[in-house]
Amino acid sequence: MEWFTLNLLSPTNAGIIDFPTYLLGTLITILFPGPNSLYVLTITTLKGWRYGAWGALGIFIGDSVLMGAVVLGAVSLLISSPIAFNVVRLMGAAYLGWIGIGLVRSGWQRWNSKADSANINVLQVRIMLLHPLAAALVLSLTNPKAIFFFIAFFSQFIRPDFEYPLHTFFYLAIVLQLMSMAYLGTLICVGQYCLTYFQRHQRLAAGLWIVAGLLFIGFALRLALA
Repeated sequence: MEWFTLNLLSPTNAGIIDFPTYLLGTLITILFPGPNSLYVLTITTLKGWRYGAWGALGIFIGDSVLMGAVVLGAVSLLISSPIAFNVVRLMGAAYLGWIGIGLVRSGWQRWNSKADSANINVLQVRIMLLHPLAAALVLSLTNPKAIFFFIAFFSQFIRPDFEYPLHTFFYLAIVLQLMSMAYLGTLICVGQYCLTYFQRHQRLAAGLWIVAGLLFIGFALRLALA
């Protein structure tokens, strides 16, 4: 364990090139709207912060698995097999579309419903048919392009002559995960605040469900056609 020293906690000593630029790029990437963050925000506004926390945990695990796949070389399977890549890609697109259609239908039902809030709350929403941990985990793992993003993004900041490149990769991955969890935590707080508001304004909630559903469908089309 000679390589594991406190000096390696410094970005420079960990073989990282231009760490401030990496932080800025990571921040921009995280803040750019995507299905993962949209899911956490949506499930929190629908069911509360506990569901949002489970969803964030599922995304954390899924992204960690994808990063681990890069380290272990599992990504070579997707690179060398267009069929495997397309299968995973289409599965991801179908899953996103399934969530989106469910949200649009439920939002439309809620918009047109004459029932009271107690009856509205029992409407079935596809996004809630799975435990949020499982739903978010599947959402993360069925996006094969995330693997290629990790490779392309991380490789720009790893010094090629560094003796322990694996340490550098994990350093970058941990920083990304910490920033991602901080952002998702913020979304959970926002969603929890909105939950109480939406319970008093059912039609506004219905409209946002429809918008969220259309965004998921858009993500699905982009993944399927790209």
